[in-house]
Amino acid sequence: MRTNRVAVLAGGDSLEREVSLASGARVAAALSTRGYQVQHVEIADLNEIVASVRGVDVVFNCLHGGTGEDGTVQLLFDAMDLPYTGSGPVASDRALDKPQARAAFRTAGLTIPPGMSYQSGDIAGFCAQAITMIGLPLVLKPTNQGSSVGVQIVRAEAELRAKAEALLRQFGSLVIERYISGRDLTVGILEKDGIPTALPIVEMRPKQEFYNYTAKYTPGMTDFLVPAPLPAQVATHVQQAAVAAHRALGCRGFSRVDFRLGEDSTPYVLEVNTIPGMTPTSDLPMAAAAAGITFDKLVEQMLQTAFSKEVLKV
Repeated sequence: MRTNRVAVLAGGDSLEREVSLASGARVAAALSTRGYQVQHVEIADLNEIVASVRGVDVVFNCLHGGTGEDGTVQLLFDAMDLPYTGSGPVASDRALDKPQARAAFRTAGLTIPPGMSYQSGDIAGFCAQAITMIGLPLVLKPTNQGSSVGVQIVRAEAELRAKAEALLRQFGSLVIERYISGRDLTVGILEKDGIPTALPIVEMRPKQEFYNYTAKYTPGMTDFLVPAPLPAQVATHVQQAAVAAHRALGCRGFSRVDFRLGEDSTPYVLEVNTIPGMTPTSDLPMAAAAAGITFDKLVEQMLQTAFSKEVLKV
């Protein structure tokens, strides 16, 4: 379906606002180059959305994190009967909420790091239980943040409680997972006619302890290898797991699936990003380029997936 009037929505009030602004600027420029009438919309909060998108045919959503990615904005667009890029509210909520996502991956038979979710109660007891059941080193993550915001590696038992409490003060909940020694991989998923296809695998080799927010978005802080140097059998296994994770959450249009490849070549699914970054250092455009898809063409293909139906999973 061809459409002309496109609102590119960026900004928002999440901790990923600056990344969103960078993504939105690149996407708006690409769509303009492809001949679309682009309305580049930068918002500070959700109250600005309805007036900002009035009169357009479709929204290209570049709001990363928070209410832009957790299903809230998606519900609003559904209520407005306005097509938009990315997954619908059900899949968006599941993907951003790590305990929900982990449960869906487990049900689908995918391998995930052993882990535990904390919502309330005795944090000291929870940390002690994590040491006993999972063991060190551990990874602490906020329950519903993207772009590795707040992620920490804990290697000593004495550090765990203080770091967990600090994370809870900032974000309100957390997930603890076993640290998997190995390699950081990510797989972009792009649908055509509703069929998800895995793009070439990207390997990230950060120049610091792990692939955190700074390593993701600071030029020169990470080396990207695409296609990742993997044996063909391992690469196929990782790509198949990526498609399975996309489907397990009921995602639509496109996504990016993050993995930790264990030293025994087991791919551990970490999360699915339903609104991948589109900045110069973002992984999805790199993977598309390796598949021979220019950035402008990638953006147009992503836009056209807005007119497919969400795959609902229960």
